[in-house]
Amino acid sequence: MKFDQYYLECLSHASYMIGDETTGRAVVVDPQRDINQYIADAEAAGMNIEMIIETHFHADFLSGHLELAEATGAEICYSSVAEPEFPHRKMADGEKVSLGEITLEFRHTPGHTPESMSIVVWEKPSDTAPYAVLTGDTLFVGDVGRPDLLASIGFSRDELADMLYDSIKNKLMTLPDATRIYPAHGAGSACGKNLSTELWSTIGSQRLTNYAVKAADKDTFIALVTEGQPPAPEYFVYNAILNRQNRKLLDEEGVPLEMSFAEVTAAISDGAVLIDGRDSEDFARGHFKSAINVGLAGRYAEFAGSIIKPDVDLILMVDDGFELEAKTRLGRIGFDRVIGVLAQPLKAMLDHQDQVQTASRLTVVDFAERQREISHLQVVDVRNPGEVADGAIPDAIAIPVGQLPARVAELDPSRPTVVYCAGGYRSSVAASLLRHRGFADVSDVRGGYNAWIETVQSA
Repeated sequence: MKFDQYYLECLSHASYMIGDETTGRAVVVDPQRDINQYIADAEAAGMNIEMIIETHFHADFLSGHLELAEATGAEICYSSVAEPEFPHRKMADGEKVSLGEITLEFRHTPGHTPESMSIVVWEKPSDTAPYAVLTGDTLFVGDVGRPDLLASIGFSRDELADMLYDSIKNKLMTLPDATRIYPAHGAGSACGKNLSTELWSTIGSQRLTNYAVKAADKDTFIALVTEGQPPAPEYFVYNAILNRQNRKLLDEEGVPLEMSFAEVTAAISDGAVLIDGRDSEDFARGHFKSAINVGLAGRYAEFAGSIIKPDVDLILMVDDGFELEAKTRLGRIGFDRVIGVLAQPLKAMLDHQDQVQTASRLTVVDFAERQREISHLQVVDVRNPGEVADGAIPDAIAIPVGQLPARVAELDPSRPTVVYCAGGYRSSVAASLLRHRGFADVSDVRGGYNAWIETVQSA
């Protein structure tokens, strides 16, 4: 058996290729939208991709089923209760498919979404226990899939949590302890609140250690899994809907068009947004006044999708050689309206210094001084609720960065403002967004809450 896990760190997303070496038949499960790696690996192994299996309609990324089907002719497969708008094969609960020696068994496991399913992998017909189960977003290492993402489009979180409990207890925990579990996400994903950094586990290990699996009864389970979930990024509903549709394909090779400063300025006047993908320190030293800083070195697509609407034109500003990467990463969440990239960005800033400004980044000492000197200082904590619950700077206003665009009216743009997160990445995103929205005096804290608490504890 060829069994490959592909882990995309910037979205905490795991996809899989399973191939039968006796027949050369292969399937891909939950592919990312840029699909060249699957095609190259299948060709290198002498395998033919025959099925593209989606465990559910994903919300956190735009899946590559349409791209991979176009490239390979493979069937797209969903649970039989799913209703996508394109040709697909419906997999019934308990249905089995043979690839040769390998058998795939499909189990409907609703709860994270109504159409969620898991795939049990049997390596040989003679095996008495399965090799693994691919659990999608139903069961993670250390957690289960959150049941609240579809509450806004027809299902309450408690209804889905009820389904999820039954799926975990009656469909997954009936598997032998030695069965490996391979989920669709790892730590950092907003599809759960307690995901491990480990990329696989076993049924037996999760039975002993997973807080949700260990719940004594259904009511306890529902209370546990619905409490304290991080805010879902703004683009999640957009992706969940788009993954059902027969939308356009990603151009994986097309580099964004270069735009002059004059062309960029005109596009911004027409409503386009300039995303500056440089490091936050480089951004602070100088950036165009209208730019929003989302560093390419971090969770670029996730935070761009959290603070920018998918229906606006985007212009990229990145270091040389990263233009295609930035476009592709936005494409992974369906943000395809990249109209170009600023040509020679450093020269453009030198040539148009009247349109360039610096950003204030405070050390913890500088921040403390501002607190002493400015009685009406507005401090904003852009971490998630679970982080805030573990400790926060006194009197800070808690607004997670993904909720900031919708809740910006809760803040006073006339007051001096300091933003902080855990380490400094999200605070640069948030501070640049506030400047973009007209806040005149905005700083963020270098090192964030981690640096602040170290200073307090050592004082």
